Amino acid sequence: MNTSFEYFPPKTDKGKENLVDLTKRLSYLSPEYFSVTYGAGGSTKKGTLDTCISIKNLGQKACPHLSGIGSSKGVIKEILNEYKDHGLTKIIALRGDLPSGIGGFGDFPYALDLIKFIKGTHGSFSIEVAAYPEVHPDAESENTDFKNFLNKVDAGADGAITQFFFEEDSYFKFMEKCEKEKVTIPIIPGIMPIHDFEALVRMAKNCSANVPMWLKEGMQKYSNNEDRFMYGVEVITKLCQKLLHFGAPGIHFYTVNKEEPTSSIIKNLETK
Repeated sequence: MNTSFEYFPPKTDKGKENLVDLTKRLSYLSPEYFSVTYGAGGSTKKGTLDTCISIKNLGQKACPHLSGIGSSKGVIKEILNEYKDHGLTKIIALRGDLPSGIGGFGDFPYALDLIKFIKGTHGSFSIEVAAYPEVHPDAESENTDFKNFLNKVDAGADGAITQFFFEEDSYFKFMEKCEKEKVTIPIIPGIMPIHDFEALVRMAKNCSANVPMWLKEGMQKYSNNEDRFMYGVEVITKLCQKLLHFGAPGIHFYTVNKEEPTSSIIKNLETK
């Protein structure tokens, strides 16, 4: 089973130490790579690179995110050169969020612009892009959103990772549309383990990910944290099983820098 784990760059020295320990523990699960997010407008640019270097120093493959919105071609070219110099060969290319106080979109208003630039100037990078089975929150329509995805594929994307979702039909329907358009790149489901349900609901609202009523009602049945944890592990394990049985090429876990419940879910998948 192919897996990958997503981190965000820690802000403190203690957080950096904790992430090193976490990477050592998660490495035993044999992930394909660890990805590291990139803050709005490059706010974590140094943290993203430093975290990737730390992961590489532990003998693991690191994959930085890179968002273009609000940035110039010169800045992005400099970052790409740094990634290349440190032996980073895979990038997750995104539009990103425009930080407050920034007046313009820069040279890369869309992820498509960034992908074309990377392919034109640093063609050796493998590029992963985002896919939205439940539609990007800023998209005009479902059809427009899907066309945007197809444009990213045509521009040279080597693979895609989806926004998180909790109902497998979202992924299945998206894949049916991809098959009709003869999309052949691997499209990895992005999965959010349930560690803090209330925080997850808020996060889902911000990115237009649907949290189904059956999941909310299921969580409400349990009053103590241990039972809620076990229920969440069971739900996500079953979701991953269905996706892998369908033929998903792997699972990308949004770990939020925590070992659990990702570790328990993977162990369940390996034993069932």
